[in-house]
Formats: sequence, structure tokens, C-alpha cells
Amino acid sequence: MLLLLGACMSTSIFAQDTKADKKAEKTAKIKSLIDSRNYVFVAQNAYPMSGRMRNLTSDYNVAVSTDSVVSYLPFFGRAYTADYGASRSPLDFKTKSFDYTADPGKKDGWSITIKPKDHKSVQSMNLTVSSEGYASLQVTSNDRSAISFNGYITERKVKKKK
Repeated sequence: MLLLLGACMSTSIFAQDTKADKKAEKTAKIKSLIDSRNYVFVAQNAYPMSGRMRNLTSDYNVAVSTDSVVSYLPFFGRAYTADYGASRSPLDFKTKSFDYTADPGKKDGWSITIKPKDHKSVQSMNLTVSSEGYASLQVTSNDRSAISFNGYITERKVKKKK
């Protein structure tokens, strides 16, 4: 009986150690992605200022690298002004001119601010990332209502040159 109890306790302690090790490994990976400025925010849900939450089924994301930000996000909400004949989302853009700041979060994680300089519609993109990789993105626009997205951070897939 004592032997069985000892075996159960040792396996539960081992399971806790591996779980803590996996969490530490995940935190280190997310930290390295944030520090290298080479990651992708994958959006899973959209939260417009008015209306209901929407689950996103397509691959909407924001790819961040040291020299560019590529945003491919939908917009649901109110437009105060709009370009005549525009068919693309105002959150579908690429910029090489932007301000980027990443600060440690209050509990754990990071608070990242991206301000595109050459895209007149988007004022700022505020990304809050947890140490486990879950993230929330708030987009503030000059000519539209704000919108938020929930998702996660992953590493950027680099396309191989032929």
C-alpha cells in the first residue's frame, strides 16, 4: 500500500515539473519572438464597438518584422468618412514606416504599440500579449470606430526563395 502511494506521489510531482517546464519553455519562446520583433498575431475573434462579437474563420493576422508591418484584418463598425469606391478593409495594409514600442506588462507579458506613419486611417494598434502567447489587439482609427481582436502570437513563417 505504501509503495503504491509513493508511486502515485512521484508521478504527480513529475507531472507538475513537466507542466512547469513546458510553461517556462513557452514563455521563453514568446519572449524571444517579442524581443526579435518577428512574429504574427493571428486573430480569432473581432469585437466591434457596436454590435456583436464575431468569430473569424479566415486567416486574419498582423505580421510584424523589424522593417515592416503587414495587416490583414477585417473591419466591422461605423465609418465616419470613407474613400470613394474602396473595396478593401481599412485594416488591410502594409507599412515600412512605423513607430514600435514594447514594454513589460503589469502582471506578465507585454504591451506593444504600433503607430503607422504612412497609413492615414489607422492611428494606433495596441497589442497586449500574455506570457503564454494569448493576445488582444485594439485598433484605433482616425475615421472609423475602434475595433478589438482576440487571438494568439506565433512565429513568422519565412517564405523560402527558389
